[in-house]
Amino acid sequence: MSNSPNDVSRRAAFASLGLVGAAAALTLPGCAKSKEDKEKTPEVSATEDLMREHGVLRRLLIVYRETAAVIRREPKTFDLAALASAADLFRTFGESYHEKGLEEAHVFPMVLKAGGPAAGLIDTLIAQHGRGRQINDYVIARTKAPSLGDGEPVAAALESFARMYEAHAALEDTVVFQAWKAAIGDKGLAEWSEKFEDIEHDTFKGDGFDLALQQVGAIEQRLGLADLSRYTAPPPAA
Repeated sequence: MSNSPNDVSRRAAFASLGLVGAAAALTLPGCAKSKEDKEKTPEVSATEDLMREHGVLRRLLIVYRETAAVIRREPKTFDLAALASAADLFRTFGESYHEKGLEEAHVFPMVLKAGGPAAGLIDTLIAQHGRGRQINDYVIARTKAPSLGDGEPVAAALESFARMYEAHAALEDTVVFQAWKAAIGDKGLAEWSEKFEDIEHDTFKGDGFDLALQQVGAIEQRLGLADLSRYTAPPPAA
C-alpha cells in the first residue's frame, strides 16, 4: 500500500474559506481511477450537494437568529446592509436555486410519485417555501428603509423564519432526500449528480456553492459572527 495525493475537490468548503493544503489518502495499488473515469464521475453526489447547500442556508439561519438579538439591543446602530446581503443570498441561493431549481422542479415530484411517508411531507414543505419567501421579501423591504424604526417585528420575523427552516431542512435531509435517493437508485443518483452540477453551473456561471460560501463568510465577518467559539455553551448551573 502506498500514499498518493488525491485531487482536492474544487468545490470543497475548506478551499472557499481560504484554507490551503491537500489531504493525502491511502489507495490500493491498481484501484486508482483513470483520468477519463475521474472526468465522468461527479465530485459530489446529488444528495450530498443538497445537504451541503443546506449547510450554507443553516449558516444564514444563524445570522438571522443572532441578528434578531442585536436588533432588539441596538436597533439604531444595526448594520442593515449586512442583513440585506444575508436576505439576498438566501433569495438567490436558497429560494431561486435550491428550492425552485432543484427541490421543487426535480426532487419533490419524484418523491410524490414514489409515495410513502416522505410524500406526505411535500405539501407542507412547499407551503413553508412560500412562507419563507414571504418573510424574506418583508425583511428585504425593511432593510431598504433609511432606518429600521421599530425593530421588533423584524426580529420576530427572523426568529420565526429560522425556527421553521431548521425543522424544514432537518426533515428534508433525513427523510425526503433519502426517499428520493432510494427511488432513483444508484444509477439514477449518478445521473442526477451530473444534472445538478450542470444546473448549478448554468445558474451561477461557475461554482455556486463556493460563491455562496464566500458570501456567507463575508457576512459573518462583517457582523462579528465568524468566530465559532462564541457559540460555545456555558457550563450547566450547579
